[in-house]
Amino acid sequence: MSRLTGWWDRRSDPARIELYTRGSFHSFALLELGLIGLTVGQGDLPEWLAAGLSALVALHALLCAMLSSRALDWALGRRDRPNRLFVAVVVLSGLGAVATLVARATGTISNAADVPAPVVVFTAFGLGALVLAIRGTRRMLCTVFGTAAGTAAVAAVLGLGDEALVIAVAVLLAGFGWVITSGCSAWLLSAVWELDAAREVQSQLAVAEERLRFGRDLHDVMGRNLAVIALKSELAVHLARRGRPEVVEQMIEIQRIAQESQREVREVVRGYRKADLAVELAGALSVLGAAGVDGRAEGDRGGSLPPQIQTALGWVIREATTNVLRHSEARRCTIHLALGASVVLTVENDGVPEPAGGSAERGTAGSGLAGLRERLDALGGTLAAESKAGVFRLTVGVPLPRDPGAAPAGSPVRSSPLAPPKGGDAVCEPSA
Repeated sequence: MSRLTGWWDRRSDPARIELYTRGSFHSFALLELGLIGLTVGQGDLPEWLAAGLSALVALHALLCAMLSSRALDWALGRRDRPNRLFVAVVVLSGLGAVATLVARATGTISNAADVPAPVVVFTAFGLGALVLAIRGTRRMLCTVFGTAAGTAAVAAVLGLGDEALVIAVAVLLAGFGWVITSGCSAWLLSAVWELDAAREVQSQLAVAEERLRFGRDLHDVMGRNLAVIALKSELAVHLARRGRPEVVEQMIEIQRIAQESQREVREVVRGYRKADLAVELAGALSVLGAAGVDGRAEGDRGGSLPPQIQTALGWVIREATTNVLRHSEARRCTIHLALGASVVLTVENDGVPEPAGGSAERGTAGSGLAGLRERLDALGGTLAAESKAGVFRLTVGVPLPRDPGAAPAGSPVRSSPLAPPKGGDAVCEPSA
């Protein structure tokens, strides 16, 4: 028993539903044999005819079961359409129905009540298997109506009179019932597998998004820190060659930044990494001041902004600082934050090499700016970067929530340098 339940438990939900559906279609063969058995056992049929009908129904049931199984595979996109089996079921269904009607017309079947059951068995069960290999509701309905009309026409031609109408109605009703059962079962099974595939794609997308988040955050976190470590290491080398005691302070600072980088990388891995606007602004001014750049912060300090906007702007300032250190020989850098209907952050620095074609926009280059755009898109923000006459300007706009209580605008601050934490002013910019 444990093996049986384990075999079932190891299957996914779609696989279980498919197994149940296939089992149901295969059980139709037993139902078909049971119905013809009742007709033969209770009817007044010659033995040879009863044996012939039983053999024909058994073959018909087998072919219908095979067609149902392969047509399901075709409907699920696993194999080609089973055309040969389709034709075989059509021929055998028609042959069985016509043979029954001929037997009635010739008097071999003396009781009119013995005719509808064999005809319905051949046509309705055949339709139930055939519709699995047909696409389109309109085609399925046409198949049912065509089968009923064809059966009635054959019965009328054979001179069965009023019996033709009874047989046609029986075929039509049974055919509709079987077609609805088969068609809905196949549609449900296909929908279940499509839903399972969609969930698989969703999980893969979630993994891909997490990888992108990790790569973006790692770039944002380590980019500036590595640039600062390289800068301070170079400064420490020069101080050491001159025998200056300040080299110890620089090495301690390098050690602190390295340890902070380890902590931030762990936070990135856990997905907890946030950039604080005030901390990033102060850090940017400190780093730029240490690099000999005149950093200046102007406008609002953003303390009243919603946390998600502060985080996004903090990443902008961090990336901007990294690009000032890496891609320019800046002597000044200004950060300006203005609040209104939206918050606008502008970072501007000089010392940018002039491109070959003169002034040019550089808003699309660089993985750092691409990462910033992804962050800002989530807030409905925009990012524009432009380099002109040796000056690079990065402008970021983020709309503020309409609810006044969500992010009240702070009071502006007069334009003045912001004292960096450890000597040196600073401000930043991002470049490609």
